[in-house]
Amino acid sequence: MTMLPGLEAASLPADAIEVGRIADAWGIKGWFKVLPYSANPEALFAARQWFLLPTEKGPQPFTGAASISVKESKVHSDSVVACVQGIGDRTDAEALKGSRIFISRAAFPAAAIDEFYWVDLMGLEVINREQENLGTVKELLSTGPQTVLVIESVQDGKPVERMIPFVSAYIDDVSLPTKTIRVDWQLDY
Repeated sequence: MTMLPGLEAASLPADAIEVGRIADAWGIKGWFKVLPYSANPEALFAARQWFLLPTEKGPQPFTGAASISVKESKVHSDSVVACVQGIGDRTDAEALKGSRIFISRAAFPAAAIDEFYWVDLMGLEVINREQENLGTVKELLSTGPQTVLVIESVQDGKPVERMIPFVSAYIDDVSLPTKTIRVDWQLDY
């Protein structure tokens, strides 16, 4: 199977993070709509190289991983649109529909002080002020006004799940180098 124009065969970087999916073609000049997985897709806008894996459903216009060089990506109306080198018409853009978009974690813009990418919090150990291990971060939930850490642990041989609001009232410290989050939270909450 031949590679579409604009796509080059590639391997996903070891630090690749899935950040979105191509929704459909946009216009007639090769632009396409992107469904970002983040409400603030700064990584999509900052990265000039995206990696794609083909859709799991329907026709696959390419196999394996591919890389694309982004010419421009921006917010348009209520969605994100992008154009890449080598894709100049609607037909080629439509062929990418459903493709999964990955970006190297190293290409993400630096987070501001006291801001964290969710992907960096996954798997961190959560320890309270009494030095009790509450478990590890399994996922994060956006509840509107705040984000909630979903913590997974095992107690008495049974899986236990805790939810801790990711707000300064309960989060004392996040240390990415030591892979820990210190919290004001008790085992029996």
